[in-house]
Amino acid sequence: MFSIWGDFAYRHRKIVPTIIIATILALYGILGVQLADRMSQEGWDDPHSSSTMAAAIEKKTFGRDNSGDIILLFSATTDIDDSGQSEAIKNYLTTLKEDHPQQIESITSYFDNRNPRLKSDDGTTAFAAVALHGDDEQTLKDFRIIQEDLSPQFEGINVQVAGATAVADALDAGMARDIQRAEIYALPAVALLLLLVFGSVVATGMPLIVGGLSILGSLGMLSLLAGFTQVNVFAQSIVTLLGLGLAIDYGLFMVSRFREELDNGHNVPDAVRITTVTAGKTVVFSAAMVAVALSGLLIFPQAFLKSVAYGAISAVGLAALLSITVLPSLFGLLGHRIDLWSIRRGSRTARRLEDTWWYRLPQWAMKRSILVTSGLIILLIALSVPLVGVKFGGINETYLPPTNDVRVAQQKFDQEFPEFRTDPIKLVITNASNEQLVDIFQQANQVTGLTGRFSASSATVDGTTVLSAGIENRENNASVVEQLRTLDVPNGVSVYIGGTPAMEVESIEALFEKLPWMATYIIVATFVLMALVFGSLILPAKAIIMTVLGMGATLGLLTLMFVDGVGTNIFNFTAGPLMSPVLVLIMSIVYGLSTDYEVFLVSRMVEARENDESTDEAIKYGTAHTGGIITAAALIMIVVCGAFGFSEIVMMKYIAFGMIFALLFDATIIRMLLVPAVMHLLKEDNWWAPRCVKVAADKLGHNNVQLHQTHQSAEFLPAHNTQPVLTPSMEDTTEVSLPLPSTYKERTTTTQLTRAAAMETRSTISEPDDDIFLSDEVVFGDDNPPADTKPSAASAVQPTISKETSSSEEPVTETHSDENSIFTAQPIVPNQATRGGRVASQDNELIPFSELLKQMQKRENNT
Repeated sequence: MFSIWGDFAYRHRKIVPTIIIATILALYGILGVQLADRMSQEGWDDPHSSSTMAAAIEKKTFGRDNSGDIILLFSATTDIDDSGQSEAIKNYLTTLKEDHPQQIESITSYFDNRNPRLKSDDGTTAFAAVALHGDDEQTLKDFRIIQEDLSPQFEGINVQVAGATAVADALDAGMARDIQRAEIYALPAVALLLLLVFGSVVATGMPLIVGGLSILGSLGMLSLLAGFTQVNVFAQSIVTLLGLGLAIDYGLFMVSRFREELDNGHNVPDAVRITTVTAGKTVVFSAAMVAVALSGLLIFPQAFLKSVAYGAISAVGLAALLSITVLPSLFGLLGHRIDLWSIRRGSRTARRLEDTWWYRLPQWAMKRSILVTSGLIILLIALSVPLVGVKFGGINETYLPPTNDVRVAQQKFDQEFPEFRTDPIKLVITNASNEQLVDIFQQANQVTGLTGRFSASSATVDGTTVLSAGIENRENNASVVEQLRTLDVPNGVSVYIGGTPAMEVESIEALFEKLPWMATYIIVATFVLMALVFGSLILPAKAIIMTVLGMGATLGLLTLMFVDGVGTNIFNFTAGPLMSPVLVLIMSIVYGLSTDYEVFLVSRMVEARENDESTDEAIKYGTAHTGGIITAAALIMIVVCGAFGFSEIVMMKYIAFGMIFALLFDATIIRMLLVPAVMHLLKEDNWWAPRCVKVAADKLGHNNVQLHQTHQSAEFLPAHNTQPVLTPSMEDTTEVSLPLPSTYKERTTTTQLTRAAAMETRSTISEPDDDIFLSDEVVFGDDNPPADTKPSAASAVQPTISKETSSSEEPVTETHSDENSIFTAQPIVPNQATRGGRVASQDNELIPFSELLKQMQKRENNT
């Protein structure tokens, strides 16, 4: 399937990217620009909980509780009544309501009737409560309409804005700035990193194209989803973070593999096909595993998690789709020109794989496998220990920076007027007589941890009464709710515990009830997918165990930082309880990212293993070929996450630092040290699987990659002493398998030859034709082509060869030397014709160069 798609993407290399890019731009232009108006502030609670039922009954009976939408605090240095501004403030509030009748329902203030409850104990502060029309979605829009009029100037009076809607607006504005920060700072930094990795401006542009399209497409799809389901405002930042990071990562892997195949001597069509079959397939399965991890969020009842799951899965799927559609087509259009505008021309020279850091590092770990394995496991478990002290809470003003004006105002209001807190605990009572109401009221006031006694929010309507009270410390929400659950309720009477504190408690309970189901689903699903990719049952089990270890260490550090307060001054946030939905979200993201890199690493090991490498050699081969790319990918993701790490919103900091910690663990000590050490200890057991798994994996595996080689159109290549040889036409194709060299030594030498030859070819041909490049291996071509014949890339490639000439009747023997071996090639007639990456012998029989290498190896072994 991937081979067919690679062919299709190359043949239609102009049409495919045009259609996809136009579709994404249209999607964003029509829907994406409307996203801000379609998102919701809701979705944090369990819709099936008692607290949600309490809110529904209260809203149906009394309407929405809008008393805490906007709080205007008026503060003076002395008693507010002595400021001489009381009448001016009263007139201002009257005018405010008259100017905005469509937005403001009512205003209740101290300055109307001097209610002492609306004035602080020291007399310096009084407040006005502004109630807005509409539901929860409309209140934010109404607030923004009147926001400019909420900052009046009174001599000697300081005016501050607080309230639930003001806090929601501040959180929303902070997230908008986060996305802007990512676009302004993260993208240029990522571009610089890619330029350092690739050394070419054109190659650098490929992942950035995918990343940019991914952002636009993700926002368009998120807006489309908002038409069918509730999409929380936080989903936009999370989708942007994941979509941008993974799209660039996938683009990095695709571009790296394409350039590697060009360096190995393949022509452009074959390089596109091989890249799609290998890196493309790995990207698809990697995205599938990330999507599976994110789909686990759909098990939970909270609309916030569902909306993030829908958006993030769409973003990941789009990133993978762009990587295997747009990129292969662009590769076909660019060909060898992907290296244009290089900043380090000539630096990509051949290098022995054994001499690379990424080869020596796993070799070092395998030599000390027991020490490395035990030491790193102990380290990861130790870093997980702080997780036992994790605390949970809800979203509130403390998620804003400590110096944020709205947060400062809200905290001052809660301190000065605790009985009017905007997040009270409530009792919604139905079908109760007056005597029964009195009994419940007396029992409720025995609860500890309250700021004062329960009071009725309004008169009883249709047999429904609402009692409310403030809670002194948010960390005691669970204790207060648990005490209220023990109330002795008379028969026939229903009591629902509601309010923000109850919603938070029941949300946490629902999450932990569903968490085992989520974990089981994700582990089983990713295990099956990895078994199909790796053709083993041991490797997926090993991957899951290591992922859990890395996740534990990540969550431990997050707890140390965000709950215990390490680094609060440096990163400008306040430590406190975590939102339980955010913890579940970061677990899902971290698990997905960990399996993502595992697939990229182990897939290359499986490639080597399927080509008869030993286990240790396959480990070193896979790590050496992917270590640098995985590290670069992790650095790019860290840069993207780093932009969100400076977010004004604590929740986004938590997610960003969680991803940063996970990436640091995963791309360094786990993938580069722990994986090689454990696999070395497992030896041949790594590859064990039942026959049915092997058969299924073979259909998806890396072996038997078929290349339909396409050659130049028919033309004669005259030679001095041979008959004219007709090269195969465009329709004349030969199916050839793509084996790796049988030994690591042979592979290294082959790579040195082909990479150096390919670089020489690219430096001599500025605008190559796609179809004239070598389709298999390096060819020993005609030294002196006729002047009237355009030299092909095959004839341009001339590795350093010493010739021992004899009489004109005898063949020439060509040898290649390096520090390890001397290869004596098959005798070749001088000036013999070459065609399609093969060598023509004296009887005009085509010999693939790969076969020639095998003969050279046999000669070396015999000597």
